[in-house]
Formats: sequence, structure tokens, C-alpha cells
Amino acid sequence: MLEEVERWLRTRSWSVTDRPLHSILAAKRAGGTSVSVVLPALNEEETVGDIVAAIRRDLVVRAPLVDEIVVVDSGSTDRTAEVAAAAGARVVHRDDILRRIPAVPGKGEVLWRSLLVTKGDIVCFVDADLREFSSDFVTGIVGPLLTDPGVDLVKAMYDRPLALAGQEASGVVAGQGGRVTELMARPLLNMHWPQLAGFVQPLGGEYAARRSLLERLPFPVGYGVEFGMLVDALHLVGLDALAQVDVGVRRHRHQDGQALGRMAAAIYRTAQLRLARGHLLRPSLTQFERVEHGFAPRTYPVDTEERPPMIEVAEYASRWVA
Repeated sequence: MLEEVERWLRTRSWSVTDRPLHSILAAKRAGGTSVSVVLPALNEEETVGDIVAAIRRDLVVRAPLVDEIVVVDSGSTDRTAEVAAAAGARVVHRDDILRRIPAVPGKGEVLWRSLLVTKGDIVCFVDADLREFSSDFVTGIVGPLLTDPGVDLVKAMYDRPLALAGQEASGVVAGQGGRVTELMARPLLNMHWPQLAGFVQPLGGEYAARRSLLERLPFPVGYGVEFGMLVDALHLVGLDALAQVDVGVRRHRHQDGQALGRMAAAIYRTAQLRLARGHLLRPSLTQFERVEHGFAPRTYPVDTEERPPMIEVAEYASRWVA
């Protein structure tokens, strides 16, 4: 591990207990900073209501930390929207945001569009499939952004037990819930971006960042969004502006092997694109076409879709000017 990363682990890795709620609230009042919580959701009626209710109860009603809770529905076919609204969230459908650009499926697409329907100076993302949710997830990752002006992005770190037989304790294996992290993301980061080797949960869906950073980042539309965001933030603001906070244990619904394969492929492709931008990789496809004297090669660039930094979108820029 790089000496720089060892130092970063000592100075930018914290616990949720390091910042009591009263100190976070005092920093929020002093800075006049607003906080938005965003839950991207697709068919999460079983869990989204409990998450929204906990945040509203603990961090809106009892303590005025969160200014808005927004659930962005990614085309659910169950009662996700109704359950989230009943629990106290403002629900917005993905397709109703920035209509001139047709939406495509993917978590990153929803996160990108959420910047247009939230107002907070700090935006906190929380996955909607968490079980036994604690509002410590929010206070943990928002706290450093309110108390330390040198921090721009904070990721949650936690234990991820793997449930092998439903949610019964007898079917849980400790520490094995981050399979794509260990088999794909962590090796890629260690080999190509060793400054990021200190992140315990680089793919975790719970993180918070300043709007001023998020609006300058491109967003991969699919599963590669967390990986791409971390790499791009490193290049944009540097390692010391990134941090992580231990919030305990994260329990959620686990994907099957095929779904994990698709996630891994998306993350690998996201990494390829970033290596290509650094001229370390030039993805292309050469094909052959019959011509008069044989076969002629034709080479084409290979690309995948990403959304541009939100600050470049006219509707977003005009909103803040107005």
C-alpha cells in the first residue's frame, strides 16, 4: 500500500461515533448548509418505506438535519412509489425528469437525474433495499461534509454479511457480501488507481457529496456509477478531499450470480473508459470489408453511454441562475 494511502487511512477514515449529532447540527446551522437525501428505487416496496420513515423520524422531525427526502422511481411495477410517499418522501418518476433526453435503464441514470429535482448543497445517496436500516448511515456520511470544508465526498464503510438462506441468521456468512467488490473492483483499483486502495466499500451505494462536486462529474448510467464516480472524484479534487466513515453493518437483498456478472462487466467497462481517457487503453474494433483486391480493415471506436456533468445541461444551469 502507498504511504499516501496509509496516511489517508489515519486521517480520512472515521467512525460514526466521532461526530455526535449535536455537533453536526451545530455545523449545519453555522454554515447554512442544506441536505438532500436521495433513494434510487426499483421495485423496493418491502424496504423503502422503513428507510424513509426512519430518516424522517430521526433526522427531520426529531433533529433538523435533512431538508428533503426524495425517492426517484426507476420504473417500478410494484407499490414502491405509494409506500415511499406514505412514509414521507417526495416521489419523482425518472421519466418525468429532463424529458427532452429519453431515460435509459440504470442506477446511474437515476442518480444523475436526481440532481435536477433536489436542492441540497449536500446530496446523500442511500440504496432503497437496505434492511434493519439505521439513520446513522446518513449522519455518518453527511457529518464530515458539514464539519470539514476540505472534504467533498464521503463513502460509508461497513460489514456486509451474505445471507445464504433467506435472511435467517443460520444462513449468514460474515464479511462475504461484497463479491463484486472483491473479485472486480478492488483488484482494478489496486492495479490502476492505487490511491483508492484504502476504500473499504468502493462500490457501496451509501455516500454523500457536495453538489459542487457532483454537478461536475460524468455519470455512468448503469452499475458502474459508484466506481466511475470515485475514480473521477480522485482526479478532480484529489485523495484528501475523499473520506470514509464506519457505520456498522449493512444488510440488503443479494443478487444472483448472473446479475453479479452483469455488474462486474459494467464496472470493468467503466474502468476501461477511464483508462482510455488517460491514454492507457484504446478500445476499438477492427472489422473487414470485401473490396476489389481483397479485404480492407475498418476500425471503429467502442464506447458505452455516460451522462455528462450536470453543470453542462442547460436546464440545470438555468435553474440555478434563476
